Amino acid sequence: MIRILVLHGPNLNMLGVREENIYGTQTLNDINGMLATWAKDAGVHLEAKQSNREGELVTWIQEARGQFDAIVINPAAYTHTSIALRDAVLSAEMPTVEVHLSNIYQREEFRQHSYLAGVALGQISGFGSTSYLLGVQAALDHIQSKLQSSPSS
Repeated sequence: MIRILVLHGPNLNMLGVREENIYGTQTLNDINGMLATWAKDAGVHLEAKQSNREGELVTWIQEARGQFDAIVINPAAYTHTSIALRDAVLSAEMPTVEVHLSNIYQREEFRQHSYLAGVALGQISGFGSTSYLLGVQAALDHIQSKLQSSPSS
C-alpha cells in the first residue's frame, strides 16, 4: 500500500479562527477528515501531523525516509525562512509536494519566496483546502507512474 505523510506547519492548528478572509473557515480537523476520506477512497495509507516547531517537522521528514512513499507539506511560515526544512526534504530523498491554502504569490513580498520549492516535486497554492487534495493526488500519481515504469513491474 502506498504511504503518504502530510505535514502541517506552524499556526495551521488555528485554522477556522484566524484570518478567515485568507485561510477560510475550515479547521485543521476538517482538512484532515477530508484527507482521510480521500485516502480511504484511493486505497492509500495517509498519516497527518501538525507542529508549530521547526525541529519537530525536520525530525518527522527525516523519519519518513523508508517509512513513506511521499510527503505533502504545508510548511506555512517556515516556507519563507527554513533552510533546515529544505535540507531535510533533500535528505529524505522522496517525492515531496509543497502546498499552501492561499496563493503566496499574491501576498506580501516576503511570502513570495519558498525555500522548499526548488527541492519539491511541485508546489500547489491558492486553492484553499483543495490544495491538499491536489497535492496528495499529485504525489500518488507520481508514485504510481514510477512504479509502472520501473523494470520490475
